[in-house]
Amino acid sequence: MIILQVNGLTKSFSGTNILENVRLEVQHRDRVALVGRNGAGKSTLLKIIAGEMSADSGDLILPKGVRIGYLEQHAGIDSTLTVWEEMLTVFKPLLELENRLRALELQMSDPAVYEDEEEYHRVMKEYDALQIEFKDSGGYQYESDMRSVLHGMRFYQEDYDKQVNLLSGGQKTRLALAKMLLSKPDLLILDEPTNHLDIETLGWLEKYLLSYEGAILIVSHDRYFLDQVVTIVYEVSRKKVTKYSGNYSAYLYEKAKNYERDKKLYERETSEKAKLEEFIQKNIARASTSKMAKSRRKLLERTEWMDAPEGNEKSASFAFTIERPSGNDVLTLDDVSVGYEEPVSQHIKLHAYKADRIAIIGPNGIGKSTLLKTIVGKQKPLAGSIRYGTNVQFGYYDQNQATIIGNGTVLNELWDEWPMMNEKDIRSILGRFLFTGEDVEKPVTTLSGGEKARLSLAKLMLQKANTLVLDEPTNHLDLDSKEVLENALDDFPGTILFVSHDRYFINRLATKVIDVGPEGVTEYLGDYDYFIEKKTELNELLEEQNAVQRKSAEPVKRQEENRELQRQERRLTRAIADAEKKMEELDEKIASLQEELLNPHYADDHVKLMELQEQIDHYQAEHDLLGDEWLSYQEELENLQ
Repeated sequence: MIILQVNGLTKSFSGTNILENVRLEVQHRDRVALVGRNGAGKSTLLKIIAGEMSADSGDLILPKGVRIGYLEQHAGIDSTLTVWEEMLTVFKPLLELENRLRALELQMSDPAVYEDEEEYHRVMKEYDALQIEFKDSGGYQYESDMRSVLHGMRFYQEDYDKQVNLLSGGQKTRLALAKMLLSKPDLLILDEPTNHLDIETLGWLEKYLLSYEGAILIVSHDRYFLDQVVTIVYEVSRKKVTKYSGNYSAYLYEKAKNYERDKKLYERETSEKAKLEEFIQKNIARASTSKMAKSRRKLLERTEWMDAPEGNEKSASFAFTIERPSGNDVLTLDDVSVGYEEPVSQHIKLHAYKADRIAIIGPNGIGKSTLLKTIVGKQKPLAGSIRYGTNVQFGYYDQNQATIIGNGTVLNELWDEWPMMNEKDIRSILGRFLFTGEDVEKPVTTLSGGEKARLSLAKLMLQKANTLVLDEPTNHLDLDSKEVLENALDDFPGTILFVSHDRYFINRLATKVIDVGPEGVTEYLGDYDYFIEKKTELNELLEEQNAVQRKSAEPVKRQEENRELQRQERRLTRAIADAEKKMEELDEKIASLQEELLNPHYADDHVKLMELQEQIDHYQAEHDLLGDEWLSYQEELENLQ
């Protein structure tokens, strides 16, 4: 079933076309990715599909009743509600239905309803219908769904009562994503959903999206994520959209294969065209061959010759070099604690050697960025010591581009720090990072996130440091720029320590993975896939050990349970016997009083008769209570057996 069709869509800004004649189709349960460079028009296309922006021309076809959910990049929730209350707003119709059911139950408990047979049948019929609707709408599981999604987004029981507007920016973004997932639209549109997510949360999101009942349309620069989730890729490039089947890796392979095929076809056609033109030029004036040459000229004019295939668009081109190498021992951390007033991670032990590529991973808030700042000396450790090797020179990349400190132009940002370089060389370096022409005159305050990232990398390259310390270096970079950065770092002759949530990037570079926890770090001698493999093995081993412990504890536990069961049985048996004995005594007392009540001597003594009856009623009440207790003891005993 097709749930979205885009036909001939065109969109322009200030007279310049961003998208031209776009065609796109999404079917039920499709997992579709939009890929392309920053500024290619991906987010614009998503906004048009979501109805947040209008197209200049073309058709957008959605079947009646299809619900679209759109989460734009950097979206967050700002609300005075608590986390739990905010999530409940997704289920407002369901809550209203539940309130109506409770009202009907209250109405059904009123004896007056049973007196009016017509009203009684109306209430019962409405209640039955609403109960079925409530069940089919997930009324008995929505709270379970909320807890599951909140837990996946790293919100736990203790967070439920926190006020949303007091959360951090990253938490608000994760909460907005959680709310969108809970709403379960037919078409889920996500623009960079992996921002602000740690590796563990990314893994959870991948599994959730794979089992999602609706269709998904995603813009993401996370290649590992795209490989795991999507089955169709639409590339947005040069104002056009091209469809590829498969995940991101399949798209890259197919694109390269198509380019090589088209290149060969173009070369063949170009050769044929050149031969025709040469024949026409040589033979058009000769009487004996003029007719043939004119025929060939008509063929040349009628033929639709293939345009040159579009190769890769202009890419950044740079490399990291070093001024002088460091010693073999680069860095040693001994029982270090990092944080601000209180440590967020402590007992950190780490040793970095020359040419190591160390990936530092862990959940958000565990202090990974703080650890990098502590290593480069921008912050002091709260405890422990750090020893640096010979000739170690740090080049530090801050994920927030805090290294960009000027208020001037892009050109001045480099020139102010390297004033001895001439303008031509500065412009040449900026050109390698895709700052050309008037781009170098842009104020740095107006740059996009991707542009600031490229400028920060340009400054990092000029430092010629032998040890690079990188905090989320792939944030804000498009897929092409990420690949260029990977190639540059892969060829770097020095040492690299980096924090990243980009699992593809970690796999490409890392020779070690350091998993940071609140009470220290665990080192894995391999890439991200190796880390996952070993961590899975460790978890399985721990589970086996726990199973053995549980199994060895079972006999002792079973003996204790049996002894407790026997104690309970003896207690209940005694209680039953005691109740029966008391009930027999009461039966005797009641029978004796009833005989006295029939005594003719008291026939006219109403006072005495009332006293006797009151005693009988009193003993009967006691008898009834004991009877209830006896029945309760019997049921409890049966359940034990």
